Amino acid sequence: MRLRVLIINDDGIAAPGIQALARAAVDRGLDVVVAAPLEEASGTSAAMSAMEQDGQVVVREHPLPDLDGVPAFGVGGSPGFIALIAAHGAFGPPPSVLLSGINRGANAGRAVLHSGTVGAAFTAAANGCRAMAVSLDVLSAGEATAASGGAAVAAAARVRDAERNWATAARVALDLLPRLTAAPTESVLNVNSPDLPLGRLRGVRQATLATFGQVQMTVAESGHGFVRTSLEEPGQAVQPGTDLALLADGYASVTAVRAVTEVADVDLSGLDGE
Repeated sequence: MRLRVLIINDDGIAAPGIQALARAAVDRGLDVVVAAPLEEASGTSAAMSAMEQDGQVVVREHPLPDLDGVPAFGVGGSPGFIALIAAHGAFGPPPSVLLSGINRGANAGRAVLHSGTVGAAFTAAANGCRAMAVSLDVLSAGEATAASGGAAVAAAARVRDAERNWATAARVALDLLPRLTAAPTESVLNVNSPDLPLGRLRGVRQATLATFGQVQMTVAESGHGFVRTSLEEPGQAVQPGTDLALLADGYASVTAVRAVTEVADVDLSGLDGE
């Protein structure tokens, strides 16, 4: 029986990354269904939000180019919400594996907490579905900062999408699938690929999470009734062996991460009777 895989993202059903990932999964002979937000939902983490009409969540068929026969749906909901309803059979038999991406931009460092791409994977893992988040490092930290400055710059970056090396990230992800299916269900593989042709990729390396993301939010100005934020590059050097360092060196990075878990190194003894 073919492995059933849900392809999801946070960039929206029409984004090029999800099409590349779905294409690669189909080419590997997997049983693929695609479900993603109708609109971009970046930065939503594992939020449970949905758009309803007459008490029903909006779900529209959205066939993908050159993927005839692959069920694909645009959903009025956040990636985490879509992952949850998929695990409960909203799009046919529940998937055994969720592949989230390919995100436009790296999801690296501890900033993955805020990623809708990673949030969908965490939600799937919490509901018994093995999951992987896949991202393509299409922007340098400087470009990401510039893109935050205006819609025109961000739009220009999307025009270049056709030139991006989505196929490299898709290949890395599908090659890691056996490791994912052998891992504990509650674990998620977070994969980042540099925007390079496959022949120029230096390899795939295990990485630790950087202590920051490519950019950090800061408060640029605050006043009576308002706050203005901006993005800036972290002031500290990238640490060797982290996902950001490996990307900068031309490697794809993979990090095994796990969402909400208990910790044993906090002293909570002696609480009985208090």
